[in-house]
Amino acid sequence: MDSAMKLHYRLQHSESAESTALPILLIHGLFGTLDNLGVLARSLKQQHSVLQVDLRNHGLSERSPVMTYRAMAEDLRDTLDDAGIDKAIVIGHSMGGKAAMALTALAPERVDKLVIIDIAPVDYKTRRHDEIFAALNAVTEAGIKDRAGATRLMHEYIKEDGVIQFLLKSFSQGEWRFNVPVLLAEYANIVGWAEVPAWPHPALFIRGGLSPYVQDEYRDDIARQFPKARAHVVAGSGHWVHAEKPEAVLRAISRFIDA
Repeated sequence: MDSAMKLHYRLQHSESAESTALPILLIHGLFGTLDNLGVLARSLKQQHSVLQVDLRNHGLSERSPVMTYRAMAEDLRDTLDDAGIDKAIVIGHSMGGKAAMALTALAPERVDKLVIIDIAPVDYKTRRHDEIFAALNAVTEAGIKDRAGATRLMHEYIKEDGVIQFLLKSFSQGEWRFNVPVLLAEYANIVGWAEVPAWPHPALFIRGGLSPYVQDEYRDDIARQFPKARAHVVAGSGHWVHAEKPEAVLRAISRFIDA
């Protein structure tokens, strides 16, 4: 069994003293931190306590050579224990969505409802991040300490300014706050997937209309593992749908949670 580790997390209690709503666990994606879903946290904490985590090998959480979804799920379960949360609504984006789905296999009784943002429970068998890894390693090898210098060098590998600025949120004093060597070595596990037992509770899959990550061909995979799943497409948005169209995503989440 993979060894679980203590995650760095932020727990914000509901702003409504009268609220009896279940807590919400928010889980970021690859190269992210607990701040990535902050736009969702700021709205959801009006009625819910919100737990944001740095996944292993990300942010301020511990480092490990292991980067499997089983291990990430164990971390999440133990973090719920540490935060005193018995059951939560779990929301995850991309890799964080897969970690959330893995939690339904490890501890199904801990998850009330599931919201998965722009990822499917499938083995993608596709390398979408080679340019990113090349840029990250180039910055490290060049010994660059400042963001301006890192930005200039990263533009040689990555064309999208938004992607560069997102990555630089985890750059501090010449160091990346995610474990680049392990993420690269374990990349097959991150894009891969081991099918989980059918989880018979409500699940919402939110996809960006312009994103390649959730295709119609994955419908059977989703239905087999999450038979009560429903889908919501946010038109005109890509993989970072919650950042591009936060109001639309929050409306979809709120309708689903309150149903």
